Amino acid sequence: MGVDLVWLHGVYVLFVLLIIGMMIMRRDTSLVSILGISFLGLTATGSITASVGGIFGSFIYAITELLPTILVICIIVAMSHVLTETGVNETMIRPMTRLVRTPALAYWVIGIVMMVISWFFWPSPAVALIGAVMLPVALRVGLPALGVAVAMNLFGHGIALSGDFIIQGAPTLTAKAAGIPVEDVIFASVPLVIVMGLVTTVTAFWYLRKDMKSGLLSVNQEVAATHEVQPSEARVAISETARTWLAALVPVLFLLDVMAMFSFDLKGGDATALVGGTSLLILLLITLIGHKSAALEQVTTNLIKGFQFGFKVFGPVIPIAAFFYMGDSGFVKVFGEVLPTGSNGIVNDLGVALAHTIPLSKEVAALTLTAVGVITGLDGSGFSGITLAGSLAQLFATALGTGAATLTALGQVAAIWVGGGTIIPWALIPAAAICGVDPFELARRNLYPVAIGLLVTTIVAMFLI
Repeated sequence: MGVDLVWLHGVYVLFVLLIIGMMIMRRDTSLVSILGISFLGLTATGSITASVGGIFGSFIYAITELLPTILVICIIVAMSHVLTETGVNETMIRPMTRLVRTPALAYWVIGIVMMVISWFFWPSPAVALIGAVMLPVALRVGLPALGVAVAMNLFGHGIALSGDFIIQGAPTLTAKAAGIPVEDVIFASVPLVIVMGLVTTVTAFWYLRKDMKSGLLSVNQEVAATHEVQPSEARVAISETARTWLAALVPVLFLLDVMAMFSFDLKGGDATALVGGTSLLILLLITLIGHKSAALEQVTTNLIKGFQFGFKVFGPVIPIAAFFYMGDSGFVKVFGEVLPTGSNGIVNDLGVALAHTIPLSKEVAALTLTAVGVITGLDGSGFSGITLAGSLAQLFATALGTGAATLTALGQVAAIWVGGGTIIPWALIPAAAICGVDPFELARRNLYPVAIGLLVTTIVAMFLI
């Protein structure tokens, strides 16, 4: 039998519900998260100064935990910027355009290329890279711009981002919130990502083919002409030979990283560090070749752009992550040994209590984690609520006695598929803008495939718990 629940546990549950409520209403959660941290500190210590200081302390704890993830994303975005301005990205993707001969090939080639590039660079920079080069090619072979946007969304912001196997930003967040190793979450997410990806992309393709055959969706030649944009112009001139060699070198270096991860059993932070270090070396090399005497200043400029992007993305994540870290080991780190005697952390205490009061089944747990993932994704970021999913997965797994990794992965997959850029209109704007389509129409087009995929993936998760 676990520790008796006290007011501290009640305050935590109250603010979890308030955060979920804010997400349902599509409101920002930062204010509620900060108030939650303060009230937790005040309830536990009875000291106003400790509770106010705990807000800052919790932010430091959250940033310390997330810093490797934030840093590697900043570096990768900085690297992708220099790839774009030198035209190396266009040269990298150009060979793939030769594979595109039919609308079906266009859909699957664009999707798979988007997925692979998103694994290494994340979807945001990949959207511009793929769209600029592949959209005119797809339109010429008969795939409507809406179909291009669907493929980029589902494969990039869906499959690649929900698994995030290379950069490991998403699984690091959820694993820390659930209190389990990041490799456990990655391993558990593989079958779920595969099922979700296959069901969603095949269903979306079926809908596209159906509407194209019926004439509801077609490539209007006049519209197509407006999409005949030139590939992104290189603002920094380097020779075609240098561009070709660099375009070959970049994927080779990342392939060597993947081989090193397997050969030397590099996981979690070590794997992230390898990818980050390689990205920095690529950034330095291409900047030196492209900018020559101005390279010293340009390296700093590109890094600043990367950091601006990284902290813009993670700015909303830090307050909510700080709150949910208070449900586990972070509370003692911030407020000291003020938990009730025998407590193993707020979330663990609640999980044990839940196990003794509610007949929780793995089916109920799986459905709940999917629902929580969907709700947390409604803010359109996909990342701001996955710490909640990890925290609740830990709670349910404690009650069930099993399934922590699978439940955590399920919540992660649901949250990112919904909020990461597949069915929330304001999260779809980059892909919609690149393809020249209405983001609301794109969201409607993705809705049924994603909903069907979530249902099937949840059922599969029930058998894996």
